[in-house]
Order: sequence, then C-alpha cells, then structure tokens
Amino acid sequence: MGFLTAGIVQTALEVGLIYSLIALSLFISFSILDICDLSTDGCYTLGCAVGAVFTIAGHPILGIVMAMLAGAASGFVTALLQTVFGVPSILAGIIVNTGLYTINLAVMGFSSNLSIFGTATVFSLFEGENPSPFWHEWSPLFLLGILVAIICILLHWFLGTRLGLSIRATGDSSPMVRASSINPHVMIITGLCISNSLTGLAGSLIGQYNKMSDINLGTGMVTIALASLIIGETLFGRGKMMLRIIGVVIGAVLYRFIMAIALRLNVPTEAFKLVSAIIVAIAIAAPAAKRLLSFYMKKWTAVRTRKAKL
Repeated sequence: MGFLTAGIVQTALEVGLIYSLIALSLFISFSILDICDLSTDGCYTLGCAVGAVFTIAGHPILGIVMAMLAGAASGFVTALLQTVFGVPSILAGIIVNTGLYTINLAVMGFSSNLSIFGTATVFSLFEGENPSPFWHEWSPLFLLGILVAIICILLHWFLGTRLGLSIRATGDSSPMVRASSINPHVMIITGLCISNSLTGLAGSLIGQYNKMSDINLGTGMVTIALASLIIGETLFGRGKMMLRIIGVVIGAVLYRFIMAIALRLNVPTEAFKLVSAIIVAIAIAAPAAKRLLSFYMKKWTAVRTRKAKL
C-alpha cells in the first residue's frame, strides 16, 4: 500500500475544494476588505445546520441556497455592528460567533448533532446521473470541481465590476472611497454578506458530504481558512486577481494534503490544531524568512567579493 492511496488523495481533493470556499470567503474579508472576520466558525456551522435541516426535509439543493442566505445574514449582522454601531471588526466577529452557537443549536432542534444518512444529497443526485462505477466513485470530486470553478470565475468577474472595484477600493483606502461619493459602509456590508454566503455554502456542502451536522463542526475553521489563504499568497504572490483566487483554492487543497500526510504519519488527531497553527506560522513567516535569507546571501557574496579583491 502506498503512502498516499488513491482514496486519501481523492478525499484530500474533495475536502480541500470545500475548504477553498471558506478560504475565498476570508480572501474577500481579510485580503480585500482588510477586515478580520472571526465569525467564520459559527457561520460555517450555521450553513451546515441549515443545509442539514432542509436536506432531511427532502430539499438538498434548496438547503444549499438557504445556507448561503443564512451565511449572508450572518455577514450582514457582523457588518452592521461594525458600520452602524462602531464595534471593532474583531469584537463584532466574536459577538456574532458567540450568538451563532445558540442559533445553530436552535436550527438543529437543540440537538448537538443531526444525521442525514439515508436522505438524498446533492452528491447522490449528481451521482445518479450516470450508473457507471467510475462515476459513482469520482462524481463528488467532479461536482465540487465544477462548483468551485464557477465560483472562482464569478468572483473574478464580480471584483472587476464597478461594485467589485468599489469594494476593493474600500479595503485599500476608505477615506478615498468616501471622497469619491461612495458609501464605504455599504461596501463593507456587501462584501461581508458575499464572503459569509460562501462560508455558509461550504458548511452546507460539508454537511451533505459527511451526511451529518455537528454543533462543534466549525471550531478552528478560521485557522484553516487563514492557513489556506496564506499558503496560496505565499506560493502565488499578489499578482493578477485571477491568479490570487486560484492560489487560494490551491492553498486549501495543499493544506488538506498536509493534514492527510500528518494523518498517515500517525499524528494524533488531538494535535491537528497544533499542526494547523504551525502551518499558519510557517506560511506567515516564509516571506520574511525569504527576504532575510536573501539579505544575508547578498551580504555574504559582497564579503567574499571584497576578500577576493584583497
């Protein structure tokens, strides 16, 4: 048996693509709007809970739509606290995340988990389009790949529109946007609604993928998304917008591969949060370490050249 079997690679790709939606959400809020949104954990669980409830009722596709709307509502509240009531972004995210715990419990009927085994999901519906064994095994990856590709294209298109450019400008310089007769508060609300709708979408997909919803499902998701985002930006830099978006997706997939390797190395599951923290720290420190190494290499080369002349 190989170190990474086909099943492990497939699962890493599928879950990585789902996680890439959360990373794209953080890309909008953190990289573009320059807002630290800490409501990601609760919003992710909210999307999963809403999606699970509608899936159990026999409406998995509607569940995805409603999960996105629920995520957008969460983003609206977070943005409202910041823009109208002047709450700092970090505190606004913490407040919403805390409140969402009770809301998520209420959505799930005050049960800590919901099982959707035996009910139709978007994955089973997509799988039913072709009876072949190959399609049965790989259809979830195809579905997620198509969905993420569509979202990346739509996001790239949106960020190039007048509204998208205004949102990007708000993150760069809010006073400049205000001087251009654009309301930065509206831009922040719009941006956070869009970003949190992606988080809700990811939650609904992971719920239908795992066939369950758990109240603690979202714990640490903001760390995972941040790790994916930083890995992508470290590898692909801050070039063209489409390249940055693709980099975020690849960063999420690479993160899942790193976690899969850690699992194969028999790292205890209890230590996964520590592994995530180390990945984030390394990814953040990598650019500075690269610059420092380049500086010392140039200094060493200059010293050698000076000695050679002597």
